[in-house]
Amino acid sequence: MDDLGKIRWKQAHRPAGRRLVQLYSALLHNAYIKGFIDGKIYTGSTKYACVPGLNCYSCPGATGSCPLGALQNALASAGHRAGWYVLGIMLLFGVILGRTICGWLCPLGLIQELLHKIPTPKLWKNRFTRILSWLKYIILAVFVIAMPLWFGLRCQVPLPAFCKFICPAGTLEGAMGLLAHPANSSYYSMLGILFTRKFVIMVVIALACVFCYRTFCRFICPLGAIYGLFSRFNVIGVKVDAKRCNGCGACVRHCGMDVRFVGDHECIQCGRCMDVCHQNAITIKAGKAVLLAPETGYPTETPGTQGRRHRQGKIVRGFAMAVLVFALIWFNFLDPAGVKENLTVRYDSDAPIGHEVGEQLEDFTLSCYDGSVFHLAGTRGKITFINFWATYCTPCIRELPFFSDLYAAHEDDIAMIAVHPGLVTQDPAAFLSGRDYTMPFATDSDDTVMNIVGGTGTLPQTIVLNRKGEVIYNQAGSITREMLEALYEEADR
Repeated sequence: MDDLGKIRWKQAHRPAGRRLVQLYSALLHNAYIKGFIDGKIYTGSTKYACVPGLNCYSCPGATGSCPLGALQNALASAGHRAGWYVLGIMLLFGVILGRTICGWLCPLGLIQELLHKIPTPKLWKNRFTRILSWLKYIILAVFVIAMPLWFGLRCQVPLPAFCKFICPAGTLEGAMGLLAHPANSSYYSMLGILFTRKFVIMVVIALACVFCYRTFCRFICPLGAIYGLFSRFNVIGVKVDAKRCNGCGACVRHCGMDVRFVGDHECIQCGRCMDVCHQNAITIKAGKAVLLAPETGYPTETPGTQGRRHRQGKIVRGFAMAVLVFALIWFNFLDPAGVKENLTVRYDSDAPIGHEVGEQLEDFTLSCYDGSVFHLAGTRGKITFINFWATYCTPCIRELPFFSDLYAAHEDDIAMIAVHPGLVTQDPAAFLSGRDYTMPFATDSDDTVMNIVGGTGTLPQTIVLNRKGEVIYNQAGSITREMLEALYEEADR
């Protein structure tokens, strides 16, 4: 191959600009690379913020919350507090970007497109797929809105139904991302028929994506359904110059999505239609500013305008790369979630400070909802149980009565605290009102205790200390009444 042939080969096989943006976005969504190495979830302050794309909160690398999961939790808490932040941020994403997020920024969209590149016979869009594309709106209404509202208002049980029963991102990024790490082998105790069903759903969707372009986006994704509602209003997206369009329909025929016209609610604003438009009538704009045009430019563009657009593009790319580098350094080396006060208080035990079995925890103090104060140093001489739970964690709520009964039976011999993490979707104290639990409850508002016990954000988590304050048990996963009694006996030896 001569030099000219090599140049042509590189040009033909180099990643498209949109693919580079997708890779960039996936890395920015999951900038906490250390999470994949340690097998732990990032629990820093940015986890309170929603990212634009569908990216599971429980993914070890995730630095933000999934907007779909946050929306379900907000609806489940509607009887206690309004989820104005979630509604506001999704409105902001929708108005500014709409389904441009699906085509450019969603990590799951990138995975689907890579699967579709596997060489197999492909199923092209047809009348049936266009009808099936409305299924995602039914899923949005039932699993994202109706079920969380019903269980939250009528049953007082938070149920993010789409995340729990369907979401392939939760299975792939969250469950499998954590289970792949040897340190999380204890999580296998939490698996059951629900995980098996979700795993099967994920495999079926993945196989479907091989044969049918973006199967999940087109037929299932409720987040895409929400962003599609803003197709007439989003600021950034594909725009057609009606004066130059001759109505040939090439853009719709060559689109892999079930669009009826460029920019409708099914359009993911990917811009592939620009390459097949012979009139150069299609561009991607932010308001009136052109962000992306056909390689040959567009007819009304002057050479000076084209050069200015290229220079502005270089500035934007440089700024974006600086943001990515800063994010990688911040989350993986400066680690704001891990910068806590270094307490080195030692007690009667000679065990080193830590959270592993055989070590003793650093001291901490929590103010409880009932006005009392839980001070770890004051529990010496008693068997101590620390339980991490959350209002949005159904397994947590199911096992709270087990802890309450154990505490009532051995109150003189047991110190116990049920701790809610800093991520709060509804008022835990209000949630507990009317429930007859005997042990004290508190909120770990700055996640200090979560870091002391080595928590990953996976709930429930139980820590048991013997009378010297040494850890004899520290695992995430559901626990039974019999297991608690056995741990009490073991700690008393």
